[in-house]
Amino acid sequence: MPPKLKITAIKPYPVRVGIRNQFLLKVETDQGISGWGESGLSGREKAVAGVIEHYREFLIGQDAMQIGRIWQELYRSQYFEGGRVLQAAISAIDIALHDIKGKALGVPVYELLGGKQRHVIPSFASTGDSAGEGAIERAKELKAMGFDAIRFFPIGQDSREIFEPRQSIAATARLLNRAREELGDEVVLGIDYHHRLSVAEAASFCNKLNKGVLDFLEEPIRDETPEAYESLRTMTDIPFAIGEEFSSKWQFVPYIERGIHQFNRLDVCNVGGLTEAMKVAGWSEAHYVDLMPHNPLGPVCTAATIHFAAAVPNFAWLETRAPELALGFDNDEFFPIQPKLDGAVYPVSDAPGLGVEVNEDLLARQSFSFWEAPHLRRNDGSVTNW
Repeated sequence: MPPKLKITAIKPYPVRVGIRNQFLLKVETDQGISGWGESGLSGREKAVAGVIEHYREFLIGQDAMQIGRIWQELYRSQYFEGGRVLQAAISAIDIALHDIKGKALGVPVYELLGGKQRHVIPSFASTGDSAGEGAIERAKELKAMGFDAIRFFPIGQDSREIFEPRQSIAATARLLNRAREELGDEVVLGIDYHHRLSVAEAASFCNKLNKGVLDFLEEPIRDETPEAYESLRTMTDIPFAIGEEFSSKWQFVPYIERGIHQFNRLDVCNVGGLTEAMKVAGWSEAHYVDLMPHNPLGPVCTAATIHFAAAVPNFAWLETRAPELALGFDNDEFFPIQPKLDGAVYPVSDAPGLGVEVNEDLLARQSFSFWEAPHLRRNDGSVTNW
């Protein structure tokens, strides 16, 4: 059977947009319908571009409508399957194919995922990298803007050289205890420790908090060893939010099935796109785990995640930046049509596909520039996590 929508070109754009690079991907077809996707492997875009070159060799000529079959071929047709680099590339392709299929059928992407279960997408906002005394005032501003879920960052988060965990946890615990007193009991409060702690350090941090201060603790330790998280789970009753760096449903297996966490920080641009995200969502629903998607990239990622959030029942909040504070990721010149916050929620677009327009001419004139996350050290000179 000849393809209904033959893929004719796959164009990666790892280019500077705002203060960092974005990895955007355009898939074109023989009927003039194209789609946009995005990869989430920030800081390693060149590696993803290399994978796209390999995939492009056998994707050209295939039917863009066969999203599930293409996903399986991308994942299975190599001996060394899986991993974050391959899955970041698969994510961008998968999202672009959903955009194409929605446009071809004249329906928004959420219709491809089972239909819309909510009309607006609640979001949570963050106080910003600087977690000092101004963080509580910033949280009060966000509360006044309508946000009922607010995330803090630890003291020392904005350092580009030294991060000393024990100094951070003591000061951060004091800050959060005061924040709960000043913000009241109704607001959901969380903190992202960016996997910078050990099990012992994370347990000490939790023990320094007053009862009921935190509603979620995000990524306190690294994720490679689920048993370490299980150990920490026995030491605190604070809900865990984990999974933004997970690159497949299989990586979620122990966390979901062993009851380690309560919020999935799933990232559609890392996990394998919307195809894989929907499988994780159903599995999470069966184990009463709520979804709190990771969303630190550009408008294509935001749009894809909004459609995902609209189509699943077990959704909590979508990460957002409010306001963007001159990061430049959501630049209107690059993205003339994109999702916009209405107070603290995202309306769900009914436009065909993702509902995002990209200024490809402007994008093509942009160059890639290397960006490196801070390489942090402790006071003794040893390397620690960013």
